[in-house]
Amino acid sequence: MIATVREAIQRVTDLGGPVVLLLGVISVLVLSVVLYKLWQFTVEGVGRHKALQAAIAAWDAGDRSAARGHVAQSRSYLVPVMTMAFDGQVGRARLEAEAEARFARLEGGFRLMDSVAQLAPLLGLFGTVLGMISAFQALQEAGAQVDPSILAGGIWVALLTTAVGLAVAMPTSVVLSWFEARMDADRVLAQKALQTILAPQGHGNAGEAVGVPAHA
Repeated sequence: MIATVREAIQRVTDLGGPVVLLLGVISVLVLSVVLYKLWQFTVEGVGRHKALQAAIAAWDAGDRSAARGHVAQSRSYLVPVMTMAFDGQVGRARLEAEAEARFARLEGGFRLMDSVAQLAPLLGLFGTVLGMISAFQALQEAGAQVDPSILAGGIWVALLTTAVGLAVAMPTSVVLSWFEARMDADRVLAQKALQTILAPQGHGNAGEAVGVPAHA
């Protein structure tokens, strides 16, 4: 098994050089991060807030008991924040901080993916430049007996690194954009939910939303 892996690594190195090998390692790392984020988003219920939205709507209409019932059924990672808002024991700043802490945890790994999306094409271009230098060195060493196949072979191997760099960068950028869009939507939902809880339109026990007795 180890011998097979070594042979495969040697083939990749011989074909595209160390840059292609490095890009291959980076692609495996990014794939691992993407799979982990998909699992994390599924477990935390990112983008699935139907019960939570029903709770917010009920709270806004003044039906506090229905709102708490919907929250109890929700599996959203924002439930603890909304429960704190319902209880009215903390202020807006603390609620927003609690929500942002959860967003930051779910956005872990985004910076790595963004760095890969930006650096992979540059690494590919770097490998191409190195390959072109090697190709022209071989052409120079050939002297008067110039074989066009030497230059052509060196060029296509050099360009391979750029292609690999783009192949790593483009899907990484697309997946990262999708992840960020999901988190942006959740952030907007959280802001709207907190605003609704703290300033509901309904008249039922409005003071409960901000921790003020209803008779105050």
